Amino acid sequence: MNIEQKITASIQQAFQELFGHQATIEELALQPTRKEFEGTFTFVVFPFLKITKLNPEASGAKIGEYLVANCDVVSSFNTVKGFLNISVSETSWLDIFSKIYGNPDLGQLPANGKKVMVEYSSPNTNKPLHLGHLRNNFLGYAVAEILKANGYEVVKANLVNDRGIHICKSMVAYRHHGNGETPSSSGLKGDHLAGKYYVIFDKEYKKEIQQLVTEGQTEEQAKKNAPLMLEAQEMLRLWEAGDKDVVDLWKTMNGWVYEGFDATYKKMGVDFDKFYYESDTYLLGKNIVDEGLEKGVFFKKENGSVWVDLSAEGLDEKLVLRADGTSVYITQDMGTCELKYQDFHFDKSVYVVGNEQDYHFDVLFKIMRKLGRPYGDGLYHLSYGMVDLPTGKMKSREGTVVDADDLMQEMIETAESHTKELGKIDGFSAEKAAELYEILGMGALKYFLLKVDPKKRMLFNPQESIEFQGNTGPFIQYSHARIASILRKADQIGVDYSSAGFEGLDKLEPAERDLIVVLNEFEKKIIAAGEEYSPSVLAQYLFDLAKEYNRFYAELSIFHENDPKVQSFRIAISAITAKTIRKGMQLLGIKVPDRM
Repeated sequence: MNIEQKITASIQQAFQELFGHQATIEELALQPTRKEFEGTFTFVVFPFLKITKLNPEASGAKIGEYLVANCDVVSSFNTVKGFLNISVSETSWLDIFSKIYGNPDLGQLPANGKKVMVEYSSPNTNKPLHLGHLRNNFLGYAVAEILKANGYEVVKANLVNDRGIHICKSMVAYRHHGNGETPSSSGLKGDHLAGKYYVIFDKEYKKEIQQLVTEGQTEEQAKKNAPLMLEAQEMLRLWEAGDKDVVDLWKTMNGWVYEGFDATYKKMGVDFDKFYYESDTYLLGKNIVDEGLEKGVFFKKENGSVWVDLSAEGLDEKLVLRADGTSVYITQDMGTCELKYQDFHFDKSVYVVGNEQDYHFDVLFKIMRKLGRPYGDGLYHLSYGMVDLPTGKMKSREGTVVDADDLMQEMIETAESHTKELGKIDGFSAEKAAELYEILGMGALKYFLLKVDPKKRMLFNPQESIEFQGNTGPFIQYSHARIASILRKADQIGVDYSSAGFEGLDKLEPAERDLIVVLNEFEKKIIAAGEEYSPSVLAQYLFDLAKEYNRFYAELSIFHENDPKVQSFRIAISAITAKTIRKGMQLLGIKVPDRM
């Protein structure tokens, strides 16, 4: 039992013995005591006045007296109206600190025997990754790492959208305008080169539409009849028919893109255990349609198209196979979902996809449940909001996208100029300084995108993200570097900050106790971040921990402390704070420097 569970269990006993009432543990939730009051945990008595038959203050006092007499971790209490503020004994906090300090598996829960797949990134091979992909990749990677810390076996998957009309658009433009250009001849990364031709297609296509409109067609007609669009559609037909020239061009251009993606993923610091490709999966799902028809889950319309009726589930009718027997997206996704389960037999499958696909995944999951799939209840859509910049929304085909490679490089350069201004690189070699700029720039970017609840749309402000004060990655990174410096000095002067160095310590300063309280929350925050699929829970915790440590550092002396036990303890609490920050930031995919 942790300290909170012990107190809650004692409150449950108090209700039984004092008032003859059997309260459930769920009813008796504790909350952190507000900073302006003395205490660690607060129990709100207002909902129980009918049971206690006393006024709020008397109710709180009666329960408080019972806790002091019967719960060994409670040292004192005070009541403010209907709020019972409970203080924990210093020996209990020191016991808790010893357990945290001696835990070799800090931040890692025991294996739970369950497997989860986290699918993220899902890029198209006709353009480079952009700002939206950064939020997607950072979210997916962090959620995967947090679930690992919660004891799951995790498979990181990437479903690459490598076929379809959008891919053919880049290929058509390259055939007309490429003149044999390659990544090496152009000096462009392969994904940027493919993206260049996607933009060219859009510009030329718009010219053709304009021409057809001036010749008397409606805009809708012109969009369908434009020669480039007809050529892209024919190219897709030829690809599906296995035409050698088309398939060879497709393989060549996709090969360029994959090389480019690999470099971008490396810079991002994300990885994958399994790649799925739409070119391999787009025909899957038709056998599931046949099964659904046999089971009566799907039905055929007069024209031969196949549908599912989800009106009982609060949705509508949804097409699952066209009248001509060709797949729609949901057909393919049903097949891919089944393939993933056959490959890995997961208990949970998390799809990290933007909120514009909420309806699609709602339909997919309801279909798989209606089909009685054993994994149906484990399907989860981690729906996240779009990322905006001060300049507005992005459009790939118009070439107005904020490119991921450019933004990452810009963040590293911003970190460089900002760090130089603040003079935080004294004594660094050029190589070490460059490494620091990358750690800070990428840390600022990742933290800013992860600290916001995934469901919320957000505005990314590059300048704000790089600040060394406030709720930013660099603030937490700088706090870690400060502690690393303290530990180096302690080692140099030979301070023993093992448990033996502060054995027998029996008194804590308020700032020491408050820091232990926050350190004790680490495991709970990892669990909450995993249950909510929200790295923002962990990001906020790490900011709170860094803030609490900086307050401790400002209020209490370390190296001018005369009592060797107290000095040893303060260095030990610094060491475990650094370890917690390092582990927590690692779960977010963020590195922390030892020097700044």
